Amino acid sequence: MTAPIPHSASRPAPATTGPERAAPDDRPEGRPVSCGPAAPLGTGELAAEITVQLSRRLSRVRLHGFRSQPPAPTLVAVAHGSRDPRALPAVRALLDRVRALRPGLPVRLGHVELNRPLLSDALAELRGEAVLVPLLFGRGYHVTHDLPAALAAAPHLTGRIATPLGPHPLLAEALHGRLLEAGFPPGPGPRTAVVLAAAGSRSPQSAQDTARTAQLLSARLGGVPVQPAFAHSAPAADGAPPTVADAVRTLTARGHDHLAVAACFTAPGRFATRCADAAPGIAAAPLGDHPALARLVLHRYDQALLARTGSDSERTRAATVAV
Repeated sequence: MTAPIPHSASRPAPATTGPERAAPDDRPEGRPVSCGPAAPLGTGELAAEITVQLSRRLSRVRLHGFRSQPPAPTLVAVAHGSRDPRALPAVRALLDRVRALRPGLPVRLGHVELNRPLLSDALAELRGEAVLVPLLFGRGYHVTHDLPAALAAAPHLTGRIATPLGPHPLLAEALHGRLLEAGFPPGPGPRTAVVLAAAGSRSPQSAQDTARTAQLLSARLGGVPVQPAFAHSAPAADGAPPTVADAVRTLTARGHDHLAVAACFTAPGRFATRCADAAPGIAAAPLGDHPALARLVLHRYDQALLARTGSDSERTRAATVAV
């Protein structure tokens, strides 16, 4: 569970709402495109919506009535960073959608590396409470080491670290939406398969998270096989997924000659481009400001705030919120 940390101690597709991605999805409720009846709302999506509503109400209620609402902790979205000039506008477009969904919530951006503002600089400018929401999709080194270290180096803040964005049904929704936008058929046949391309990590937990996301996407696609894959090999990880190119060869050998690559990346960059280039057919754009991803960012933020406070010993270190 999370504990607050009081310190005094492809071919990437055209751009979305920034100069970055496919055209923004402005349909009601932020649902992905669909060529048939809307899929029923899954339990994970219901939980996300319920969490949002509970967090709004619980922040105002006390035993004998209502009190004025204190300032909300700052949501600090933590992106990896990229030398690709399209990356920063894509992340900013996602955060603009987050702000539109939760007007008045302070939202800041920090990068692990390569882009400004760096996370350390963003935290240095804040006071009070903050929730770091990694715009990352598994429990790799950045989530388990870099983010806690950044909070430890900001003793003026009381901070929490939210769970990474994957796995979650809302992530599967966003991946599905980008696949449909790229031309994935609404009624795929038995020879269709998908490669889920992720950045990759030497952490076994990251491989597990990617595999679980692949399962969620397969279920959303009606059972279409989804093979998790990394943009690069990670030999130190036990049971790490293959590279995208290896996954394509494996699925082709099994008779799947209608292949698509789903991009489990927030923004364009070197890895996203490499994975798109390995696609023999459809290559979906990175997730960018997809409405489901924006809702997921807020869900992770709310989860972190609602998580039970840990013991004093637990509060001495940053902890990733459990789903």
